[in-house]
Amino acid sequence: MPASDLALRRQQAPAGGSMSQSRQEDHEIIRECLTGDEDAFAALVGRHQERAFWAAYRVVGNAEAARDVAQEAFVRVWRALERFDFSMAFTTWLYRITVNLAIDHLRRNKRHKGVDIEVLREGLADGGHDIAPQYRESQRELSGRVRAVLATLDEKYRTVLALRDLEGLSSKQISDISGISHATVRWRLHVARKQFRESWDRLESRRANEARARLQRTTDTNTDTPLSS
Repeated sequence: MPASDLALRRQQAPAGGSMSQSRQEDHEIIRECLTGDEDAFAALVGRHQERAFWAAYRVVGNAEAARDVAQEAFVRVWRALERFDFSMAFTTWLYRITVNLAIDHLRRNKRHKGVDIEVLREGLADGGHDIAPQYRESQRELSGRVRAVLATLDEKYRTVLALRDLEGLSSKQISDISGISHATVRWRLHVARKQFRESWDRLESRRANEARARLQRTTDTNTDTPLSS
């Protein structure tokens, strides 16, 4: 597996429990929400707020903006809950709302470039306190490099790649969320992966060259230093 693909896989969101069981539980909570139970809606938000944040973050690349997008997504959910289609999973609906809001945010803020490192200090979504400190540091560095490369992609390619290779959604789910055909999803994913690999290879090549240059400077310094008598 190419290094770029491995880097993406290591950033993928962790798998949850049984999808059908989770879907059924969501539907039961939504039915309670429809009776006016605000505690039930708070429970629904609690179950999915982290998922919404990461879906938004992987599109906008900024922690503060991602929180705003996720918050607005749940506001939209609350307002439209009476129109929820019980034939679909709540997560599919939530992703659709969140991703569309995230894309709207990008379009309104085209000047925003790069990746906010705040989220790296918070750790990866699947990070735990029992992980060795040196491993956490390595994961943070890898996460930063992956997000920096993602930030170079056009939004339509970045969104598909993030949903498929980071969130682990199927092409059909992405099609349902984004409102584009399954064939278009597969084509954009192909292009996104190609662009990601090319950008990743350039980044890694630059890092290797910089490391060699640092090593050469250190060697030259040691060679030029006279030996003590």
